[in-house]
Amino acid sequence: MTYQFDEQFERKGTLSLKWDQAESLFGNADVLPLWVADMDFQCPPAVIETVKRRAELGMYGYTIRTTEYLDAITGWFSRRHNWTIKPEWLTDTPGVVPALGIAIQVLSEPGDQVILQSPVYNPFYDVIRNNGRIIAENPLMLRNGRYEMDYEHLESLMRGGAKLLLLCSPHNPGGRVWDREELERLGKLCEQYDVRVICDEIHCDLILADKKHIPFSTVSKAIAERTITCLAPSKTFNMPGLHSSFTCISNPEIKRLFDKQVQTLAVGGVSFFGPSATIAAYNESEEWLEALLDYVRANMEYAVSFIKEQLPMLDTIVSEGTYLLWVDCRKLGLDPDALKQFMYQEAKVAFNEGSLYGEQGTGFLRINLACPSALLSKALDQFKDAIAQMI
Repeated sequence: MTYQFDEQFERKGTLSLKWDQAESLFGNADVLPLWVADMDFQCPPAVIETVKRRAELGMYGYTIRTTEYLDAITGWFSRRHNWTIKPEWLTDTPGVVPALGIAIQVLSEPGDQVILQSPVYNPFYDVIRNNGRIIAENPLMLRNGRYEMDYEHLESLMRGGAKLLLLCSPHNPGGRVWDREELERLGKLCEQYDVRVICDEIHCDLILADKKHIPFSTVSKAIAERTITCLAPSKTFNMPGLHSSFTCISNPEIKRLFDKQVQTLAVGGVSFFGPSATIAAYNESEEWLEALLDYVRANMEYAVSFIKEQLPMLDTIVSEGTYLLWVDCRKLGLDPDALKQFMYQEAKVAFNEGSLYGEQGTGFLRINLACPSALLSKALDQFKDAIAQMI
């Protein structure tokens, strides 16, 4: 089947977070939005048809999860990631970010240190601070255009009392797909210092390089016993609005505590469309995903080549995973506010400004490549022309 990823759909006026807030967020209704991790592609045909059939029922009542739903999840992770998940390890959540917050409440106490590896997905900071925990920052090292973990510094944080780590795998915004050896070294430190891990693996299916995503819980049984993994089909199949996400917890005691907190907060259950859409995504949409990955790879290659040839003062951090491109704009000499002003008012584009992901991201931009190539080309052209005017 041929999928029309080049087709540009009108999303303004659809209550789109990405497209309908340009004036309020950026002060300019005409910006091209390539920011939030939301694709400008239609969902897989099987998902669309399933949602249509559900909508036609006309009664959107409380919904249960079925064996077919659980089998779709476990089958997907077995096929794609060689990860054998037992259905009883799964807990439905309203989203990955809420799951991160619940996991922090379960695995730590107010005042505890929680490690994150910056620059990193901005809700990591929020879920730590908003739950009364203390951020223990373990900055990643940028070497030869590629991020690496600083294990010595990480060990010093663990030795200093930090007992919980938020791991982003694949890494957002840096685009790293962590190698098994890297995860094994990390795991040994966690075992040595009795550190538990909350792993955000929402981008696990979006691998662009010739690499393989390694679920952290598959590194060893000991690691699985101290890890909560947060997952969803939402990034893979562009269905975040359907609120279908889940955690995988093999440790029975941690699972009991997590489920109890879900019940305490009354955030359990599934959405009306979520289970059916998840089944259609995982059981019928693998071909669509492979075509999507090819398209995003082409966009990545185009953007990297464009920036190298047309904007040599910038440097790209080529993503191994995710559909996001991290761009080093520090040579422009703009502080975060000036960089945002330049994007929104001069270039009329909305990429994510890097300090959103922590101090280590200052001077960088994150570009969403999951859009029609013509839209990406137009945004990069506008950015290039604005820089030419500035310098």
